[in-house]
Amino acid sequence: MAAVRKRRVSAARRRRRQRLEAGAVTGAGSVVLLVAFWGVIWPYFVGALVLVGVSGGGWWLWRTDRFIKGGDRQWRHDEAVKAGHRTLAEVDAMTGTEFEDFVVELCRRDGCTDVRRVGGSHDNGADVLGRLPDGRGMVIQCKRYTPKSRIPSREMRDLLGAKAHFKADVAIFVATTYFSGPAEKFAMENDMLAVHRDHLGLWNNGASLLSLGAVNGLGQGDRRHRERWKETYG
Repeated sequence: MAAVRKRRVSAARRRRRQRLEAGAVTGAGSVVLLVAFWGVIWPYFVGALVLVGVSGGGWWLWRTDRFIKGGDRQWRHDEAVKAGHRTLAEVDAMTGTEFEDFVVELCRRDGCTDVRRVGGSHDNGADVLGRLPDGRGMVIQCKRYTPKSRIPSREMRDLLGAKAHFKADVAIFVATTYFSGPAEKFAMENDMLAVHRDHLGLWNNGASLLSLGAVNGLGQGDRRHRERWKETYG
């Protein structure tokens, strides 16, 4: 058994030595060819080095530019959040029109375009119109109700009608309170974004409007939140 193992080790060493010798011969041959034909190939060699250098420099500049622009966008977003931040108590004290203007500001902060307030006596169920950052048209209904109120499902149906009337891609309901169970269910069944009081707080604190879709329909406050709400509002 020992003799077999010894022969295997010797064979492995021979193969390794043969590979090293072959590599050395190949390397030496390459050097000889390079020296012999240097007068012919040197322009191509230098050109390849220049091309690699230019490509590397261009990639570095591109990465640096993206880093700087990304930092600038983040700074501008953070400043916009600070400038437009309101406590929920301040939001509760707003008039209906002021609340609509507040929602318009949040939309513009997040990169929405063509955002305008259209609320009024003949608003056809819409308070704000515009386009999301990805280009989809949106229609928003805003309700500044007291926190102990509930948004009924009929108001969600009105918003769905406004979505069809304005040919919008996305319908969004923004409220300073919470939705009734049927209203939230209706929103989920019809692919509507229901922004209740907790989500409004997230949005006001810097979360983007599009990111709220990830928490849409996942509940309206935990047990401790509901207890605090009952203590405050009875």
